[in-house]
Amino acid sequence: MHVRLFDRELEIDESRIDEDEATIREQLREYEAGQRSTFDLAVDYPDDFTGTVMRAMDRIPCGETRTYGDLATDLETAPIAIGQACGRNPIPVVVPCHRVVGADSLTGYGGGLGLKRALLAHEGAAIPEPGRTR
Repeated sequence: MHVRLFDRELEIDESRIDEDEATIREQLREYEAGQRSTFDLAVDYPDDFTGTVMRAMDRIPCGETRTYGDLATDLETAPIAIGQACGRNPIPVVVPCHRVVGADSLTGYGGGLGLKRALLAHEGAAIPEPGRTR
């Protein structure tokens, strides 16, 4: 399903969420309005490495970030593997892949770096910039 958040389009695979489309859209509207910082949606995680990374991303609190290296250390893998799994996240925002950043930059995001920056700013998270330490 296509959703619009912070004036940007985003694709969410609603088949991975055990709720009706209206409920998903309502919770996303509440998030955008600042009325919700977590989602109360039953997520169907894939039974593979991507699912493992999605679960790790889901544990990152609103307003905080983790680096690809942080998650790689936690999951005993390489940062690039984490980045690839983040890129395969079928339900961005609901499973907050936007909270995973490079050590000194935002780096990629399926919805575009502008949306990633907007989501992190909305949550009050520190946004890494090249040349600045976190």
